[in-house]
Amino acid sequence: MLDIRRLRMLHEFAARGSIARTAEALGYTPSAVSQQLAVLEREAGTPLLDRTARSAGLTAAGRRLAVHAERILAMVEEAESDLSAQAAEPSGRVVVTAFPSAAVAFAPALARSLRAHPKLSLLLREADPAEGLQLVRSGEVEAAIVDDWTGRLSALVASPPGDASMDGAGDGAGADHGQGVLSYYHLVRDPLVLVVARDHPAANPDLPVDLRALRNEPWLAAPSGEPSRQATDRLLAAVGLTPPVPSEFEGLGTVANLVARGLGIAIMPRLAVGAYERRLVVRELPAGLDLARDVFAVARTASVARPSVAVIVSALRGAARSISHRAGSTRDTQELQELREP
Repeated sequence: MLDIRRLRMLHEFAARGSIARTAEALGYTPSAVSQQLAVLEREAGTPLLDRTARSAGLTAAGRRLAVHAERILAMVEEAESDLSAQAAEPSGRVVVTAFPSAAVAFAPALARSLRAHPKLSLLLREADPAEGLQLVRSGEVEAAIVDDWTGRLSALVASPPGDASMDGAGDGAGADHGQGVLSYYHLVRDPLVLVVARDHPAANPDLPVDLRALRNEPWLAAPSGEPSRQATDRLLAAVGLTPPVPSEFEGLGTVANLVARGLGIAIMPRLAVGAYERRLVVRELPAGLDLARDVFAVARTASVARPSVAVIVSALRGAARSISHRAGSTRDTQELQELREP
């Protein structure tokens, strides 16, 4: 019979691509991992790893068994979740990852959830979306907040649950879509906005935003290649605007801080304005320039019935509704101001 602990090792190896990284993730020595995978090969009756002097990779049989291992581990977790769902009070430790601006935006809601459930503890870590997804899939974290500039995740969520392209996956508990081991919860649509200092002429709500008129302003931006920078470049190109080469800064919080100090202007995601909301002015972009990213919470489908995970997902969705409401109120105010223009 295949040993579940060794199947977990194989699953980690498939995700990480090396025995050394698998050992580091699981807290074993590389030698121990190698030996346990060799035992799993004997249990399976076929080579699972193609070993060389310097590296190892999965054989075709190894890849097939890794897929089965992921499903088996998900079923075990689902059984554990089903039993723990009977608990009267959520308890234990939940680890969540988020990209920086989402961590700032959603941390208050997560902190409030802990006050309501004193037996629950939380670790919120910053991680880029790709890493967050991998950590959820591998079981190292319970949930991740990720963003999507491409629309691919939104298309995934919008597709019918029984679509063959979704591996025949059903919905996770309360999820917008379950894709095999992962369930996706749409949180907010986060548009690009223009941010300027409070005393900048473009901060005047009675004047429409004219990006071309800002061509020669000191532009600030994330480094070239960052998703938000790529989206900003696409937006400016759509209006035929090629501003001077912007000053680049790692971290959108840094960009917002510099804008608030009057050192330049920027186009950035609305969520990234964060703590600088009262120190600068946010202007919605003209109609037709509604480029935005979608923000999702992702959790393993097998774990969402667990009370501790359900509390966190519920807190994130509640915070998303509050964020969307505030954003809508801001838009309504700006629209009324524009209607009052002569």
